[in-house]
Amino acid sequence: MKNLLKFLLFVGLLSAGISVLYDYRLKHGGLNLEGRRTPEKYTLASMPSVEPAAVSTLDALSRERRVLVNSVIPSVVAIRTSKKVPVRRQMDPFEFFYRNSRPYRNPNEEAMVQNSLGSGVIVSTEGHIITNNHVVEQVDEIEVQMHDGRSQKARLIGADERADLAVLKIEEPGVQPLKFGDSDAVQAGDFVLAIGNPFGFEETVTDGIISSKGRPNRVDMFGGFLQTNAAINPGNSGGPLINLRGEIVGINTAIISRSGGSQGIGFAIPSNTVKSALESLLKHGRILRGYLGIQMSSLPQGQSDRDAEGIVVQDVIPGSPAADAKLQPGDVIRKFDGREVKSFSALRSLVSQVELNKKVDLEIVRSGKPMTVTAEIREEPVNYQTARAVPRQIPQPQTPPQQAPPTPQGPDEDDLQDEAPLAGVEVQELTPDLARQLDLPPRVRGVVISNVDDSTGELRKGDVIEEVNQQPVASVAEYRKVVGSLDPNGTHLLSVCRGRTRSFVVLRAR
Repeated sequence: MKNLLKFLLFVGLLSAGISVLYDYRLKHGGLNLEGRRTPEKYTLASMPSVEPAAVSTLDALSRERRVLVNSVIPSVVAIRTSKKVPVRRQMDPFEFFYRNSRPYRNPNEEAMVQNSLGSGVIVSTEGHIITNNHVVEQVDEIEVQMHDGRSQKARLIGADERADLAVLKIEEPGVQPLKFGDSDAVQAGDFVLAIGNPFGFEETVTDGIISSKGRPNRVDMFGGFLQTNAAINPGNSGGPLINLRGEIVGINTAIISRSGGSQGIGFAIPSNTVKSALESLLKHGRILRGYLGIQMSSLPQGQSDRDAEGIVVQDVIPGSPAADAKLQPGDVIRKFDGREVKSFSALRSLVSQVELNKKVDLEIVRSGKPMTVTAEIREEPVNYQTARAVPRQIPQPQTPPQQAPPTPQGPDEDDLQDEAPLAGVEVQELTPDLARQLDLPPRVRGVVISNVDDSTGELRKGDVIEEVNQQPVASVAEYRKVVGSLDPNGTHLLSVCRGRTRSFVVLRAR
């Protein structure tokens, strides 16, 4: 009997405990009588923290920017390329024994497909697309993806490696082309948009300003580019740089970066250069460049006399239009065809875009006296890069004798190792066997770095230097000749191929 009472007491206490626990969960655990969670009470903010009238200008800017982006996006395309790359595989250890019973395979006959990304912009109602040459160079297939997701194969119409521009075409009626703006009218501080396909994220829009334009003291290609702080990343190449009117003012082509991503220093080919190249490629199948035939140098430091502003003729190439016009070393070119000349890149651009066989007046200063000569601009010869005149001393006009710089002397090989900007770099010839070992793309021409003392890490052993300040160096002799003429205190641009990747390396004075 006692045991029964104990059992009933235990059951009663257990039931009471369960009831208390259940009641607690109902009150504190958010459960209702059906065992479901009771919704939490919440009240969201109903008013913005800033009154729209207080930021009406920013609101209008946002709406206008939205209109601008929506108007140009349909003209920007993503470009995907593919290429079959031969790869070396290991020999099957039993291949030799079964050679008679199964077909023998060459160890080099296998291939993998290499895919790349880029951007482009539609520039004609017929479906022509502008992009960078390095986006579509030496590929097997080119596919263009439109803004609405449709994809189709594109045909390569023409390309120019030196300008880094290519023209594609798609057969698509009703495309919306963008108009070219006037890049000569662009100024530092102008608002711009960069649109493209960075890292495969198509229709990416970044904004910024024109950071710089036409640096007068640069002789490399960056001197003629538009610099922008709009974020440009791998995959943006070939996409447009857009102004406030939705016009193309540049084609994004390069970045300066230690990380491989955007650091706010991007470069675009000016639209006037692009338009001229496009028309030349469509009409003639190649870019026709005007040719004057001079080598140039900057004015001496400290020389600020207005009569001496311009570009100094360092030397004249025999048989060139400059030679026929009787230009002489030491002449200072102040105007070309009525337009002021203040930088290397400005004169180079003016000459390359002038109509061929046109006679233009050059206003120069010779021995302190202004005069005008006439030159007939002809097409740049194929051997322009190698048709260099022998350097000679340049007379410095209007420079007092006590301030005149010492006569430049060409360094010999021993001096080159101690004084040249690339003194810590040793190079060797690029042979076919070495090209295969380094897994280089076809048609790479340059010199291979065999040893390097570079604390910045920009250059490595095995890199192939293809150009120095846009001058090709296909042999060690050419490399030494070009490097020997570099300014030790200047900034220099190298075109470098590392494996199957091409990039630019900027070297500054130590």
